Amino acid sequence: MNLSYWEIKSWLTNVDFTVVGSGIVGLSCALHLKEQFPKANVLILEKGIFPQGASTKNAGFACFGSLSEMLDDLNTHSEEEVINLVQKRINGLQLLRETLGDFNIDFQQNGGYELFLKNDELFNKCILKREELNQLLKPIFKAEVFTLKDNAFGFQNICEQYIFNQFEGQIDTGKMMASLMYLGQKKGVKILNSTFVESFSEDGSSVKIKTNRFEFSTSKLLIATNGFAIKLIKEKVEPARAQVLITKPIKNLHIKGTFHLDKGYYYFRNIDNRILLGGGRNLDFEGENTMEFGETPCIQNKLENLLETILLPETDFEIEHRWSGIMGVGNKKKAIVKQLGNNVFCGVRLGGMGIAIGSLIGKDLADLV
Repeated sequence: MNLSYWEIKSWLTNVDFTVVGSGIVGLSCALHLKEQFPKANVLILEKGIFPQGASTKNAGFACFGSLSEMLDDLNTHSEEEVINLVQKRINGLQLLRETLGDFNIDFQQNGGYELFLKNDELFNKCILKREELNQLLKPIFKAEVFTLKDNAFGFQNICEQYIFNQFEGQIDTGKMMASLMYLGQKKGVKILNSTFVESFSEDGSSVKIKTNRFEFSTSKLLIATNGFAIKLIKEKVEPARAQVLITKPIKNLHIKGTFHLDKGYYYFRNIDNRILLGGGRNLDFEGENTMEFGETPCIQNKLENLLETILLPETDFEIEHRWSGIMGVGNKKKAIVKQLGNNVFCGVRLGGMGIAIGSLIGKDLADLV
């Protein structure tokens, strides 16, 4: 299809910055570029109708890491690195809230809970290390982060105490992304959907971009495709699919907060009188290391089993909907934000923490130019 003169003139001429990916990182990057360069022509290319990876498909956790996750991180990271990871997540969540406002993302600080299966030795290990972690985090929070709470929600087949984190919260993922898109377009950011980048090449002071629909040139190219990054750049990012389901509304649902179970491989929350439950990658790491969306019987059956035996053992429920998202992970938790060429940059590998760090990674990416 030939583009019209008007399309070429208004969208694809004199493009200063082209951002690939309209997720949290891409939109945040575009917003900060407009703040730095108000008159700049900023274009976002998005291959999906909605942001394609995980930004509109995640569980909406405003969290920075469970106690067991931090203990696990200390096996592969220094104490300083773990503190920096937590601080970056806190700063990212604060930036997201300041940018959009708590009302527009339906932010609720109901706290985060970590549950442990009965006879799980990890629970005792976490109890022994709890004070040590609290001391490690005290310079950030100025208070005790991890405390113990009894099983007030009546979950079954778990240890009778949870580890509670008063500082964690939850958001409405759809409202967050709709607000980011609205703010971007209000600032003059242009978004073209159903357009994916097939290749690019640097040419002196510009970058030539070939998409599935057209070719054009841009002064700077910023890649924010996270789990799909390896299609465009050679960085150490692996795709990781996360499967999710949600129940129909449940009358008198008493569960409130964000919850992690089994080292964080399973996670659930309340939303609109429903339970949203996701996870299960640990059942099939190889199969879930994919850029293909979809659900598998193995994982979906496990999620339903958790609802029946642990979360809602005495409550009738029906599954209304299932979906999946694609994250970008690696052997290190630190995101990759770097310059790749004279005029090419990337901000990828968010490690399943897109809500917490996406806004900050977008800002850091914009600051590279």
